[in-house]
This record gives sequence, structure tokens and C-alpha cells, in this order.
Amino acid sequence: MNYDKIKSRIDEFHTNGKTVEAANWLLKAFDIQDSNLKGFELREKADPSYILLTTEGDFGEEQVIRIPENIFHFSLPLVLTLITHEMVHVNQKSRKPYVLDRLEREWQAYYEMLFHKRFPNYLEVSNFHKKFFADKAFSYYTRMGEGSELQAKYAEQKKEIENLIASLTD
Repeated sequence: MNYDKIKSRIDEFHTNGKTVEAANWLLKAFDIQDSNLKGFELREKADPSYILLTTEGDFGEEQVIRIPENIFHFSLPLVLTLITHEMVHVNQKSRKPYVLDRLEREWQAYYEMLFHKRFPNYLEVSNFHKKFFADKAFSYYTRMGEGSELQAKYAEQKKEIENLIASLTD
């Protein structure tokens, strides 16, 4: 399916107040489904400077992703990438071995936003957003602690992100 058809379908859902249905359809269209996703629930509207999505649920249980009621006012590639981030969390929290460390969960999710290894069907985000996601990943990497086991575990991925960022033009 081409981008214009996808965008049109999402706009149709959104115009009719069917934000949750649009998010579910997007998961199916890009094969980003997970049987441990209980569903989407709406949260307060987002503004362009801060779009908050969260994955909620206990470890080993189905997870709920909370999305802003106006999420589809934003760039579709960005929205898909943000939802993919949360789908990584669904997997991390609902399947053994659980990823218990929050820093590690966030690192893995931001890495996925940049490289699409778990969910290879995606829409390309802007270089601005790639740099933003890389900066977020690096902030979690730094918080893992200099020379820590976690930093060692993800050192090669860190190099991949550094190489990606170095290859981008403004």
C-alpha cells in the first residue's frame, strides 16, 4: 500500500473520531502486532514539542499503550515510529526474559526507532527526528554508567548510531 493511501485511511479514521481504530489499523498495515498488546487508550492532547506515549502494565501481563487523542495531527512517519517504540516496550515487559532495567528498555526502543530490526516495515522519519532519537538513546546510554556491563553490552549498537548520525546531512 502506498503512502497516500495509508495517510488517507488514517485521516478518514481520525476525522471520524476513531483514533484508537486508526492506531490498530496502522499496526496491522505495518505488521507491528503483538498478541500481548491489550489495546490502545487515549490520553490528553499532545503539543508539537512533546508527544507522550506510554506502555502500561505489569511485567508478564498484557500491556496498554496510551496515545494522545490528537496523535494523528502529527507526521505519520513520526507517529508510526513512536508507536513502534512502545511496541518494543510491550515485548520487553510481556515476554521472558523481561527487560527489567528501564535504561536498557529505553536504549533498545530508541535503537529500534533508528534501525527497524524487530519491525522492518516503517516510514522514514526526517534527519531531525533521527538525530533527536539518537540523542535520547545516548542519554540513556550515558546513564547506564561509564564502563558498566550495560554499556559494554550495547557498545557496538552505540557505534552504529554514531555512524548513522555522522552520515546524515542537515
